[in-house]
Amino acid sequence: MKILFIGGTGVISTACVSEALDVGHDVWVLNRGLSRLPNHVGPERTLIADASDESQVREVIGSRHFDVVIQWVAYVPRQVELDLRLYADAGQYVFISSASAYEKPPSNWLITEKTPLTNPYWQYSRDKIACEEVLIDAHRSTGFPVTIVRPSHTYGVPQIPVAIGSSAMPFTIIDRMRRGARILVPGDGTSIWTLTHSTDFAKGLIPLLGRSEAIGEDFHITSDEALTWNQIYSLVAKAAGVELDVLHLPSDAFVAADPTQLGTLWGDKANSAVFDNSKLRSVVPGFKAVVPFERGIKEIVDWFDANPSRQEIDEEANAQWDRLAIIYAEALARAEARGA
Repeated sequence: MKILFIGGTGVISTACVSEALDVGHDVWVLNRGLSRLPNHVGPERTLIADASDESQVREVIGSRHFDVVIQWVAYVPRQVELDLRLYADAGQYVFISSASAYEKPPSNWLITEKTPLTNPYWQYSRDKIACEEVLIDAHRSTGFPVTIVRPSHTYGVPQIPVAIGSSAMPFTIIDRMRRGARILVPGDGTSIWTLTHSTDFAKGLIPLLGRSEAIGEDFHITSDEALTWNQIYSLVAKAAGVELDVLHLPSDAFVAADPTQLGTLWGDKANSAVFDNSKLRSVVPGFKAVVPFERGIKEIVDWFDANPSRQEIDEEANAQWDRLAIIYAEALARAEARGA
C-alpha cells in the first residue's frame, strides 16, 4: 500500500514508519522537515510542507493518491476539517488521538473503547475529542473512511516516561537520581499506569491499515503490562544504576507549584489506567506487546549514556523540585514531631 504519514518523525510515528517499511509498504511522509529524529524514508519520499497550510499541502502532493493517510499532528478540529478536504479520496484516514480522552477519573478500572470520552482537566484531550467528533460525523454523513487510534503514554528514544519530569530535557531525572537528589512521585505511587514501547504500538497500528473492519471504528493500542508509579520509578533507577530516594507528594502540590501540570496530572497520570485490547485483537489477532518496561527503559538510558551531548539538564525544573522537596519534607518532619 501507498501510505502517507502526516508528521512521521516523532517518537511514536518514527517507529511506525520503520514497521511499515519493514513489511513492504510504500511509505511517504509530509512534514516541515524540522525534526531531529531520523527520517527513514529519505528525501525522495519526503514532502516538505506545513500540514495546516492547504495550499502548501496541495502543491507538494500534486496528483499523488494514497491508500492510507495517517494524521499524527492534528490537535484541533479545524485541522481535521481541512483534512476532510485534502484527503477525501484516500482509501483510509487514520487519526491519531489520545487515550487521555477517556473519562478522568475512569468510572471503571478497565478502560475499553466504550469508556466515555470526557476530560474536564485537560484542554488537549478535549480538543482531541472534538476532532474525533468531526471525523465520526463525516463518516456517518459522507462515508469518510476514518479510523481513530488512541495511544497511551507510548515511549521510546529520547523519552524517559515518568510522571514528573522535563519533557524538553528528559535526562534531568536520570542525573537527579545519580546525584542522590529526592525524586518526587505524585500521590503515594500506588496508582497503576500503562507504558507502551513505540515499536509495540507500531505492531498494532500497521496491521490495521487497509482493513475494512477498521473503517468507522476506534481502537486503543497499549501494552498489557500495568505497573504502579513506584515500580516505574524503581525500574528507571535500576536502569540508571542507582538506589531510589523517593518523596511522595500530593498531586495538588505539583499543580499548585506548576498549574500547567493540571492536565498532565489530574487529567492523566494521577489516574490509574489499565486497558483492554480485545477490540484491537478482534481485527489484529496476533497483536502482542513484547517490550517490558524494564528492557525499554534500559535501552533509553543506555542511549543517553552513549553520548554526553544528549545529557542536557533542566535547571529550572530541578530548582522547582528542590523547593517542593524542602517544603514537603519539612512539613512531614513537623507532623512527625507533633506525633512523637
